[in-house]
Amino acid sequence: MSPQRYELWIGLRYTAGRRRNRLVSFISLASMLGIAIGVATLIAVLSVVNGFERELKSRVLAMSAHASIYAFEGHLQNWRQLADQTRSNGDVVAVAPFVSGEVLVRAGNENLGVPAFQGVLPEEETQVTDIAKYIVDGRFDGLVAGGYGIVIGHELAKKLKVGIGDKIGLLTLQTKPNGDFLPRLRQFAVVAIFNAGLYEVDMKAAYIHLADAQALFGAGEGVTGLHLKLSDPLRAPSIAMQVASSLQGLFYVDDWTRSHDNFFRAIASTKSVMFIIFSLIVAVAAFNIVSTLVMVVHDKQAAIAILRTLGSTPRSIMLIFMVQGTLIGAIGTLAGAAGGIALSLSLESLASAFQAISGHQLMSAEVYDLGELPSDLAAWDVIRISLMSLLLGLGSTLYPAWRASKMQPAEALRYE
Repeated sequence: MSPQRYELWIGLRYTAGRRRNRLVSFISLASMLGIAIGVATLIAVLSVVNGFERELKSRVLAMSAHASIYAFEGHLQNWRQLADQTRSNGDVVAVAPFVSGEVLVRAGNENLGVPAFQGVLPEEETQVTDIAKYIVDGRFDGLVAGGYGIVIGHELAKKLKVGIGDKIGLLTLQTKPNGDFLPRLRQFAVVAIFNAGLYEVDMKAAYIHLADAQALFGAGEGVTGLHLKLSDPLRAPSIAMQVASSLQGLFYVDDWTRSHDNFFRAIASTKSVMFIIFSLIVAVAAFNIVSTLVMVVHDKQAAIAILRTLGSTPRSIMLIFMVQGTLIGAIGTLAGAAGGIALSLSLESLASAFQAISGHQLMSAEVYDLGELPSDLAAWDVIRISLMSLLLGLGSTLYPAWRASKMQPAEALRYE
């Protein structure tokens, strides 16, 4: 054994322990299990949060325009010309006009507000969003000018207890020239129902034809704004500003990163909080390494004294016990990482099996916006969690190893 490696060999030997000292071995095993459970749990939890973010982002992008341009005041009357100018930008894939406003829907005894109410041109809107792909009953192109048809989400249809062909009353408020409000009630027939798998959308979104919306809101030939589909959704803020600045006039620009900012801020906050909370589990388990090494140092006083007498330096003694503590942390981290990866990859199937056996719905669509438990394992999460666990394990060895290195041979052998 080379002199440079004897610290490693002795540290590994101490980690195995002796049969007579079962308490030290048990505490070492408990530390490994605690670290493994903490690491696995943290990886699985962050995978679920990543899954939420992935699902929300994909469905938001499928059901929403990447960016929108609004008139600074009133309605866009020259929207056809603006749409042609907007399409000339190489980053704009498609453009669709829309009219939006506040509406109260009535069916039977139910009265509900629909904040995401829009009038659209079906043939153009389907080029900007994927709404037509989520139609589960009827047809989106069933919206025709003057037909007074409406497309609603399945959650809203369920709440109103309506189906294809049923009538829904739409109540709007129009502003008169003198500033008074004039309520208007119009009956619309349900021509299609969509299911985006996102409760917030399925409950609070509805579409009618653009011409019907213009008549309903008194917009004349104008529109509220233009929906844009972009070549790169991740660059939506900069592209939208670039497009708006190229147009003549004052416009208000919005994009999906701002209109759905609350969703993604909540997810980011949840992810940070979860990381901190479950890191504490790993920290508590790593603290057990301190107890283990303190007991080992006490048990190995005579061996430490002999090693010092034979010429071992305090640095070598410190390395011996650091090897032992680091090995405990490394084994726990590797076991936890393997378990966390396996759990994350099979989480969706495990959740489905649990729901089928127990009959209990883990994910309520009304609470979580999703009907199933998503999971998205990120390599960076596994790496940073593993590094954090290894550093905590290494840090837990410093104090006991330092105490061992300061032990004097004469004091250690006095009572031997």
